[in-house]
Amino acid sequence: MVAVPLTATFMYFLAVFSFGLTGDLAARQSMYPARMFTLPVTTAALAGWPMLYGTAVMAILWLATRLAGVWPSGVDVPVIWPALLAAALLAWAQALTWMPYGLPGLRVIVTMLWLAVIDTIVLLAIHFDVSEIVMVAGLAPLVPLAFLVARFAVARARRGDVPDRRGIVAHLGQIPAVQPSRRGHFASPARAQAWFEWRRHGRSLPALVGMLLPFELALLFIPENTLAFIFVILLAVLLTPPLMAVFAAATVRTANPHGRDSYGVTPFIGTRPLTSAALIAAKLKATIWSTLAAWLLVVVAIPLALHLSDTGSMVIERARRVIEAVGMSRAVVTLLLIALGLIATTWKQLVQTLYIGMTGRAWMVKGSVFLTLTFLFLLGLIAEWIIDNGSVQGALWDALPVILAILVCVKMSAAAWIVTRLYRSRLLSDRMLVTGAVTWSVVVLALYGLLVWLVSTPFFPRYLLALVAILAIPLARLSAAPLALAWNRHR
Repeated sequence: MVAVPLTATFMYFLAVFSFGLTGDLAARQSMYPARMFTLPVTTAALAGWPMLYGTAVMAILWLATRLAGVWPSGVDVPVIWPALLAAALLAWAQALTWMPYGLPGLRVIVTMLWLAVIDTIVLLAIHFDVSEIVMVAGLAPLVPLAFLVARFAVARARRGDVPDRRGIVAHLGQIPAVQPSRRGHFASPARAQAWFEWRRHGRSLPALVGMLLPFELALLFIPENTLAFIFVILLAVLLTPPLMAVFAAATVRTANPHGRDSYGVTPFIGTRPLTSAALIAAKLKATIWSTLAAWLLVVVAIPLALHLSDTGSMVIERARRVIEAVGMSRAVVTLLLIALGLIATTWKQLVQTLYIGMTGRAWMVKGSVFLTLTFLFLLGLIAEWIIDNGSVQGALWDALPVILAILVCVKMSAAAWIVTRLYRSRLLSDRMLVTGAVTWSVVVLALYGLLVWLVSTPFFPRYLLALVAILAIPLARLSAAPLALAWNRHR
């Protein structure tokens, strides 16, 4: 309840204050916005103010989390050094991401390794019960050192000093055995646009997940871990891609992340020989590959960490007990369903706000963020009220089928209106509309069949499972993305 929101907020601040939501992590150039280099301020000010704001916010985040999450339990939790650790991690992430590099992708590797080194040293200090004074003395110098590195990095980027070491790697291509085949022309404009979307946005989610996984899986190496704590760590790892997809979606849904009008469509995109539906399809393909790449990291990292930390035997033993209790077939299907659900949720987080970002209207984008935050705030209050009142829980449970039925009616009505607009505007052909409707129906029926096979009991009637299946598969918001882009493209 405390670690997951804290981690998600920390990663969001990490991306915001290092300008990671508007830059290319895999590029050789600095991620510091080039438009800010022309401001009439010193390089120290360019590097210092974002770092000052970032460190202050990180400290406030820790202090607020400690106050809300620990009080009044009386648990002995340190006060100062975790705030310094968060500030140091952010400061070094800023310094290393603003640095120009000689090879593409080297920024991610250097940043991950250095942050992992800092995190490992802190974990060792915790293991050996180092006092808080020593922790503060060791972490405090990291922030000013990071500022010096960041100032040097921004100064290099400001004068256009970007090293190019690609020639060293290119010499390897002269060996016939490893010489890559030369890329020809793209088979179609759609494939070229999909490649372009991948280069712009596709690597953001795998990079964010890859930066966070070492910190989470490092907790498995703490001596005398309990089984419950191990499963909490694994749960946090499995929830990492969906949470990071929320932040990566901020760049996916932005039509022009590098320009002054970040919500508008650039002439480069607006004049492409592609329809608005084809441009959205290219984004969807890039998000699919991005989702699969992020989950590939998770699938490889979890078994490796369990094996190296000698905690895999405990997980395997508990898995055997579960299989004996529910049966092999039901356990396998449940595991596959959870895995597919997490992957689908990650992809859904990337694409479900496209219809807002593609409109090109800043008031709609900012208004949706405000409404979402307001809804989450009210949801917390309502959830607490429901938990504290047993009669309300009973009434809500009795009214659950009616609530789901109303939501289904709203979703299908919105989808019908959107499909009508797509048909009249000819953004999608009749064949594509029919194919999309059939595909959505097949997926809903497949999910409904799995739910019936798994949880068909008197407590969960089949019509209730059908409503859940309809609401789980995206339809209206995803279908509205071509309309939003067409509205933006021709404004």
